[in-house]
Amino acid sequence: MEKMVNKMHILVTGSEGYIGIVMVRELQAKGFLVTGLDSCLYSGNLDKSQLPKYNLIKKDIRDIDLNDLNNKTFDAIIHLAALSNDPLGTINEQLTYDINYHASVKLAKLAKDAGIKRFIFSSSCSLYGDGNGKVLTEESASNPQTAYGKSKILAEKDIAELADDTFSPVFMRNATAFGFSPRMRFDIVVNSLSGYAIVENEIKILGDGKPWRPLVHVKDICKSFIQVLNAPLNIIHNQAFNVGSDSENYQIKTISENIQKQKNCKITIALNEANDTRDYNVSFSKIREELNFEIDFTLDIGIEELLKKYEAIHLSSDFYSKDYTRLKQINYLISENIIDQDLRVCK
Repeated sequence: MEKMVNKMHILVTGSEGYIGIVMVRELQAKGFLVTGLDSCLYSGNLDKSQLPKYNLIKKDIRDIDLNDLNNKTFDAIIHLAALSNDPLGTINEQLTYDINYHASVKLAKLAKDAGIKRFIFSSSCSLYGDGNGKVLTEESASNPQTAYGKSKILAEKDIAELADDTFSPVFMRNATAFGFSPRMRFDIVVNSLSGYAIVENEIKILGDGKPWRPLVHVKDICKSFIQVLNAPLNIIHNQAFNVGSDSENYQIKTISENIQKQKNCKITIALNEANDTRDYNVSFSKIREELNFEIDFTLDIGIEELLKKYEAIHLSSDFYSKDYTRLKQINYLISENIIDQDLRVCK
């Protein structure tokens, strides 16, 4: 594979988020120059020693303009900024479309106007929704069950239409992320179940444990994006890639059992039938075959990492803190009039 010089200047949107802060650190470790853009609504920090130093533009992604791009010399954009999970869509579905769809397409158009050729869009396997028991590839029909999944499909479609010889987007459909980050999230499945094991000595499955989820470690997400930055354009131009590994599709109850093997505690299941329609088993053969991508972190390695880290920081009340659960934090900021119902900072 062609090796690019790692002096590229990368704009990372959502750089202060769960994935973003790790992405910045991993890019810097590979020699990339990084500028971040983030509205900075999530400031929880579980490990200050892991926070990278970098230039940050504090701005809502909806407000970005051409000057933000023309005033720098960006070689590529990694677009992570989004309302990042399904529960946030319950606040106001239109906000999910405004931020995840319309603002993403606007950013892509501005990038093209600014002459930024590479545009890496952080999409999601959530767009597959209910897979009806089939193993899903990038060519499979989408069946999203939430505004979050629908917004990713719409953004991919409109951004793909911008592709030409001057603008090369790629769509990274990440599996469900897990693993430790300084900007931790306890509202995603592996991080949450592992947290219950440490804090409650009981793994609490809030549904029935039956749905399937493809999983990918946060560092492996970063690895895949860096691999795409270094890939020849003819391989990745206007392509979608599922990001993960075929071996890392699990039912939620199996995730809990794997945690239990490393942290002996009981498992409780809240519901016999949860009616969770987000149920998908995903193929990752394309990214493996076309980009030679292989994960470094299996579920068991990630669980071991999480449990050790939680014990090292003496995880307790932080597990329930608004700082590490997106919906709690947003509701708090609204209640305190720090942001308004449109999630904009109050003047």
